[in-house]
Amino acid sequence: MGGLFSVVRSLAFYAAFYGGSVLFVLGSLLTMSISRPVFRAIVRGWGGWHRLCCRVLLGIRVELENPAFKPGVLYAIRHEAFFEAIDLPWLFRLPVVFAKAELMAIPGWGLAGRNYGLIAVERDAGARALRTMLAEARRLMAEGRPLIIFPEGTRVPHGQRRALQSGFAGLYKLLGLPVIPVAVDSGPLYHRTWKRPGTVRYRFAEEIPPGLPREEIEARVEAAINALNGKALDGSAPNG
Repeated sequence: MGGLFSVVRSLAFYAAFYGGSVLFVLGSLLTMSISRPVFRAIVRGWGGWHRLCCRVLLGIRVELENPAFKPGVLYAIRHEAFFEAIDLPWLFRLPVVFAKAELMAIPGWGLAGRNYGLIAVERDAGARALRTMLAEARRLMAEGRPLIIFPEGTRVPHGQRRALQSGFAGLYKLLGLPVIPVAVDSGPLYHRTWKRPGTVRYRFAEEIPPGLPREEIEARVEAAINALNGKALDGSAPNG
C-alpha cells in the first residue's frame, strides 16, 4: 500500500512541478529583457514552487544545519539528486552556478539560465574558455552574489564517494576565494522514480580559507560534503 501511495504522490508531483515549470520558463523568457528584478523573482519563484510541491505532494521537508549565507564565497555542494540543483535559487540569494554546458542547450530553460547567471562549464575546453568563465564569475560576484559549484561534477548516489573534478581546485586557486562545503542527503528520498517522504538536510561546514595546496583543499572539501553520506543498507535508509 505504501508503494502505491508513493507512486500516486510522485505522479502528482511530476504533473504539478513540471507543468508549473513550463509557466515559470515562459514567464522568465517574457520578462528577462523587460525587468531584471521581475525576471529574477520568477526564477526564485521556480525554486519556491519546487519546495512547495515537494512538501505538499511528496512530504519532503528541508532542514538546514549551521546555515551560512554570504557573498564572496565559493560554495561546494555535494550532488545526489536534481533536488539540490533545482533548490539553489530558493536556498541562496541570486546564486551564480557553475553548470554543465549541456544544460544551456535545453530550449527556453537554457536561455533563461544563462541570463540569470549560470556559467557553462565546458570540460574539454582550453585556456581561453577558462579565462572567459573566470571573468564572468568575477563580474557576477562583484554584484554580491555567491558562487556555487558541484565539485564532484555529476550526481553521486548516496552511500558512494567520487573524487572531486580537477576543475574545482583550479577555480579555488584562480578565484582566490574561501570555500564553504555543504553536505546534502537528498538521494534516498528524491533520486528515484517513485520518491519518498522525509527530510532532506543541508549541513554547512566551517569556512575554508583561500590559498591552500590542492591536496589539502580537495581532502577537506571531500570530507565535509560527505558528512551526511551514510551507507543506505537497502537503498532507502533514512537520512544520515
